[in-house]
Amino acid sequence: MTATLQQELAPVPMPYANQFFLARQPILNRNQRLVAYELLYRNAEVSEARITNGTHATASVIAHASELGMEQVVGDQLAFVNVDTAGLMSDFIRFLPNDKVILEVLETVQPTPDVLARLNELKQAGFKFALDDVATETEAVAKLRPLMDVIKVDIKQIAPGSLPVLARALKMPGQKLLAEKVETVEEFRECMDLGFEYFQGYYFSRPVILSGKKIAPSQMTIMNLLNLLSKDADQREVERSVKHDPLISLNLLRLVNTPAVGARFRINSVGHALIVLGRRQLQRWLQILLYVKGAEFDSPLLQMATTRGKTMELMMEKLKPQQRVAADIAFTVGIMSLMDALFSVRMQEILDCVNVLDEVRDALLKRDGDYGDVLHLIEMIERAQEGPELTGILHKLELAPSELYAIQVAAFEWVNDYAQGVR
Repeated sequence: MTATLQQELAPVPMPYANQFFLARQPILNRNQRLVAYELLYRNAEVSEARITNGTHATASVIAHASELGMEQVVGDQLAFVNVDTAGLMSDFIRFLPNDKVILEVLETVQPTPDVLARLNELKQAGFKFALDDVATETEAVAKLRPLMDVIKVDIKQIAPGSLPVLARALKMPGQKLLAEKVETVEEFRECMDLGFEYFQGYYFSRPVILSGKKIAPSQMTIMNLLNLLSKDADQREVERSVKHDPLISLNLLRLVNTPAVGARFRINSVGHALIVLGRRQLQRWLQILLYVKGAEFDSPLLQMATTRGKTMELMMEKLKPQQRVAADIAFTVGIMSLMDALFSVRMQEILDCVNVLDEVRDALLKRDGDYGDVLHLIEMIERAQEGPELTGILHKLELAPSELYAIQVAAFEWVNDYAQGVR
């Protein structure tokens, strides 16, 4: 390894690390269940939404992922980590656990004899590979494909009608096809029919409005309960509402009898369970249960909503440290922000069913106010955006990239712990 390359791939110094924040994009299987995240480098201080140094980007992601531990960043899922030629040839890549990552070989990597030998060496060491941004059969793709475990097809770069031919040509035993940039249900269904195993894109988080679809009665019960809590209703009134739905009652009793809640003795009554859980935790549990009624916790939509809620809560704690109520409201905004996608009902109709504060309504409908700014910031990060707009929001909120980074890690860890508790 040359001295220059060693310097480029050395552990990232703190000033550089302070400009880094996490972007992770969900990867789903054919059942639309979360199986992995692609981890992406993003710098909040760049002037344009682009990576100017691929080696530094690769080194930054690997450095932070290694420092934190993959379990904190992706939980039980796998992590796809981009690698360019320099990253692939470095010793630094060995810091990554080969059982938790899939190395995503960028389209800039050329299959030279040295690169092919390095891929074989790492494969023998237990690493798995994905080939990124395949849109056509090239000589480079043909040489790299036999060493790959996953082939990522960028469906947006393919001419209309050409995807079936390419999918058939790329299929090989022992390999899986991943469709990336899937943004509509129609694209998802086409890729399903063509035999793709994995999917990456925003189609699952965009609401598909179905005429005549209504919120289920049990979901309405949860919303009514949330409404009672927001009004600080009498405990007996809350208990009566819980008892009206046997599934909610059973889930509540099961929840408070788990070690995660910390109950030291068995709880057999709904009233006792409500006292032990407390109103703040009850409100959070109900908000999460809204999603669980429609999806398992390995649903990417549920994980995204829960992560948004916790991230917004922690950010508001940082921005308004003396205002506990503001942090609770932020959690509510975050977890409600994907209800339209889950229920296939317009956000305006959902808010007509629930009596929320004006600040919450403005944030959810118009991205206005402090809560709207924080929600917009999180949405930009989820889409792996960067550049002046992101920088402007960070400056407006007086939030340093290093602080955002620490908040993200804490939120990921909190959601991972919860996911393990409900499985």
